[in-house]
Amino acid sequence: MKKLLALATLTAGLMGSAAYADVYQATNWMAPVHILNEETYQKFSKDVAAATDSAITFEVYSSGALVPAKSTMQAIRDGVAQLGIVYPGYTPSELPLNNVLNDLVFVSDDDIASAFAYTEMGMTNARIVGEWKKNGGIFAGGYSTPVYNFICVKPIRAAADAKGLKIRTAGGAQTSWVENLGGVPVSVPIGDVYSGLSRGSIDCTMSDPTNLDKGNKFWEVAKSVTTLPMGVVLGANYVINPGFWQGLAPEQRRVLLDNMAIGNARAQVAYHVGVAAAMEGSKERGLEIIEPSEDLTAKLKEFQTNFVAGLPKKSMDDRKVEDPTDLIEEFQALQTKWKGLLEGVDRTDADALAKILQDNLYSKIDENSFGMN
Repeated sequence: MKKLLALATLTAGLMGSAAYADVYQATNWMAPVHILNEETYQKFSKDVAAATDSAITFEVYSSGALVPAKSTMQAIRDGVAQLGIVYPGYTPSELPLNNVLNDLVFVSDDDIASAFAYTEMGMTNARIVGEWKKNGGIFAGGYSTPVYNFICVKPIRAAADAKGLKIRTAGGAQTSWVENLGGVPVSVPIGDVYSGLSRGSIDCTMSDPTNLDKGNKFWEVAKSVTTLPMGVVLGANYVINPGFWQGLAPEQRRVLLDNMAIGNARAQVAYHVGVAAAMEGSKERGLEIIEPSEDLTAKLKEFQTNFVAGLPKKSMDDRKVEDPTDLIEEFQALQTKWKGLLEGVDRTDADALAKILQDNLYSKIDENSFGMN
């Protein structure tokens, strides 16, 4: 009997100790080796566990194993996941202001400045913060893809080549652009693009070149890349469940914020260096790398100019938002600010980028008040 009591006491003690080492759910619909998983979730979870002596441990669910991409925002709100990556284009009616910004960056030419500008707006602009809060999340970091190109089975060399082609877009401005070309926009999660290109339900995808090799491996099914620069796409690297966040100690919130700054920087560096490798590898595999014709380039420039001029009204009409002119102007100013801060910085050095992001944004976020109401 004494042995049984001792065993019960020991078991209870072990269970009590384990309770202090909480394991939380982080959801990511990307493959584990995708930049937006490997750099911002796999490494992040290990660093946070080390920094907190495993008091905060994230179990990372990859490839949509916990919830699919389009359900991530709801899963975070409901506490199914405490942390997740959210692409606003998958929930346009819930995140209309974020999608206005995603429309705007169709004309962006600096992916890292765009990512850091979006991160700053998402953490400090009252309208954007309020939109995330309304949907049950706290935005704590954003990403930008590299500049988008056409990746195709049926090549696009000139504007007329796009007519009638089924082209996967990330929504918003990309959809309008494809329609302007006479193409047929297709909206599917990026994880479904490979099979779509393979079986012919998609002719092309608008995508950043790193998807040719990293994770999605489009170079296995595509036949060409048209290097037409069609802006970038923004998303949220880190969206946090408020109940989880508010239940942490301030020093634990500080650890997460600091490591999110590092994770954001790592992702942007990986994207930056990944583009060159993907393009070179695609050439070696026999994909045709196509310079766009003059008429295609001119058509894009005309579309971009007209699109930005009409974006406030279009956003109010289509997305039913209040006049977003202030958001558009603030984002453009922040992009200029971050371009200046990044001038002369080695964009292959994640530590250097993380320091700039930390010094100019994350260190100014107060862990005692951020996300606490």
